[in-house]
Amino acid sequence: MRRPIGVLALALTALGGPAAAAPLADGGVNLPVIPSALAAGASCTAGSSAVAKAVPWEQRSLGLARVWRTAGGSAGGAGVTVAVVDTGVAAQAPALAGRVTSVGAADGDCVGHGTFVAGLIAAAPSGQVHFAGVASGARVLAVRGTDARGTATAASLAAGIRSAAQAGAEVIVVSPALAQGSADLTGAVAYAAKRDALVIAAASPDPTGPAGASPPPPRDYWPASDSGVLSVLDVDAKGSRPANAPSPLRADLAAPGDGVVGVGPSGKGHYIGSGASLAAAYVAGTAALVRSAHPDLTATQTAARLTGTAYPSDVPRLDPYGAVTAVRGEGTAPSTGAAAEGAVRLDTDASATIAGHRALAVASAGVAVGLGVAWVGAVFRLRRRGMTTTDSGAG
Repeated sequence: MRRPIGVLALALTALGGPAAAAPLADGGVNLPVIPSALAAGASCTAGSSAVAKAVPWEQRSLGLARVWRTAGGSAGGAGVTVAVVDTGVAAQAPALAGRVTSVGAADGDCVGHGTFVAGLIAAAPSGQVHFAGVASGARVLAVRGTDARGTATAASLAAGIRSAAQAGAEVIVVSPALAQGSADLTGAVAYAAKRDALVIAAASPDPTGPAGASPPPPRDYWPASDSGVLSVLDVDAKGSRPANAPSPLRADLAAPGDGVVGVGPSGKGHYIGSGASLAAAYVAGTAALVRSAHPDLTATQTAARLTGTAYPSDVPRLDPYGAVTAVRGEGTAPSTGAAAEGAVRLDTDASATIAGHRALAVASAGVAVGLGVAWVGAVFRLRRRGMTTTDSGAG
């Protein structure tokens, strides 16, 4: 059985903040921030006139150019439907035109967050703009998991997950992270698993407080903590997280999610956003590439590929190229031994607990992205989440 990570803190850099404040690679473009929810009475998210023409850092760090040369180029993810359980997806967004279907009222997106997430997964490249989704050949199923202003409940997420599974989505990404789950939500996740849909969820809520605010104590969030869900944590270009970001007790994967570029619900311009929900989108896009390239894999086997081929660290870092190209036996074997059977005490000596962890190689740009990790406390727990790593159909 695979082993999720216990309580941890990602080391903050000297700058101590999210990458959203850093200039973009083309010398600096000020982009509007995409919200995750709107206050009562606030106007819907307006179109952006700013365009980021340089290759975003997150695409370079994930080596997506290399992946696309292997996974079908602009048609990567073809034949796979990814459901976005969020604020809806604007079908008229140019980068997603012709590839969005919706359940109920999800074809509108006042907040813009669901459209941003869908763009990270499947936005098509356009002209001189180098931003593109991970799997731009995939189809997007828009599912409303919140109200029109972006507020989610366990009931609304459960309904969204069930609707996505019933509609035949092979991958379901859930953006909201709730402090309290429910039997209905757990049942919806189980229902999706029975229909061979891989559920991927943000391991913690997107940061909403002031940049200097203290984060809440680490805790579990749902549906990420439900058995069978692949939970994802966000990191920025320096391998750190915002000082005010909520932290989970455990996570399965880390991916770019702080200061990332994406599309909005209207116009051809770009936005910038931060949070674990955006990191989950990158994992969902990679899952679409994997399920397209290896259609014989089950959802569970797809999850095993994603975690088994990740760059080793205390929160393994997503490696799209490895996930798509690895042959059976290369990082996809199931875990064995006592550590797979329950809680494990970790040595507090950092040299023992982190030995063998390697730096994150940036495939397409040749730039190293370090993921600094500092353990919190003297004892940490690794808890089994119930998802097997058997990959009998891999390769």
